[in-house]
Amino acid sequence: MEKQTTLSSVITFEGKGLHTGAYVHMTLCPAAANTGYVFRRTDLPNSPEVVADAHRVSFTQRGTVLTGDAGQTISTIEHLMSALRARSVDNCLVELDGPEVPILDGSAKPYVEQIDKVGKAELDAQRKYLVISQKVVYVEPDKGIRIIALPDETFAAQVNIAFDGSRCLANQWAQIEDLATEYDDICACRTFVFLHEIEPLLAMGLIKGGDLDNAIVFVEKELTPDQKTQVAKQLGRTDITIHPSGVLNDRDLQYSNEAARHKLLDLIGDLSLVGLPIKGRIIATRSGHGSNTAFARKLMDDFLS
Repeated sequence: MEKQTTLSSVITFEGKGLHTGAYVHMTLCPAAANTGYVFRRTDLPNSPEVVADAHRVSFTQRGTVLTGDAGQTISTIEHLMSALRARSVDNCLVELDGPEVPILDGSAKPYVEQIDKVGKAELDAQRKYLVISQKVVYVEPDKGIRIIALPDETFAAQVNIAFDGSRCLANQWAQIEDLATEYDDICACRTFVFLHEIEPLLAMGLIKGGDLDNAIVFVEKELTPDQKTQVAKQLGRTDITIHPSGVLNDRDLQYSNEAARHKLLDLIGDLSLVGLPIKGRIIATRSGHGSNTAFARKLMDDFLS
């Protein structure tokens, strides 16, 4: 019988949020069996909590946001959730003194490293699964989005991405067959954005904490000297360079398909919002946080209700 797990001891992180720019202290705490993942806002009156549940998702523009009964939000949870699920931590209480999980380096690697450092504790309760017993299909035809779940003995996933007309990001894919042995090649892959998206996102009140230390920025076209000066100023830099791969500031990719691998990282995190580890094979095409979490709700409704 597989037993549920939690962390062996507390883990602390601090840093700014990608979208709010707020500096946050966060503590991952051991939790009792059948707790699942719970977020607690210690900076708010009565420290309100919200369970990490796909039905609690309230916003999915460039990140996954949960909202609790008291109206409290927890933003950009996907990288942390991905790390917890991939390392088979079933139960965890996450305390934050702000509205957003720290972005750190834009990947899940810092979370994985600290989870591995403290280790896990086995709990006296059986691990439960969401078992995909039949084919499930989710589509958004206008966006070319399709997510399919198929029965399988364990969890496996493949992500296919396409940015039509992009000179930096050709159609690419990434897959994982075994979370325990292959996630290390996924967790270090960083979030990314196109340069032409930065101004619109800032106008929406997003990426206030974004910089070249926590995100890959792809540049789709050559910049004039004046444009380079303007972009550098916008990013708080004195100068910028562009790598031949199209990555800003000569920061080369770790993998040729790093963008697809990061989308896979996000998918794992978003699907953790079903509340249980999944036994099934997921194939996602052009998916994002909105479709990932809608699919998670569909899985819950189909197999857990």
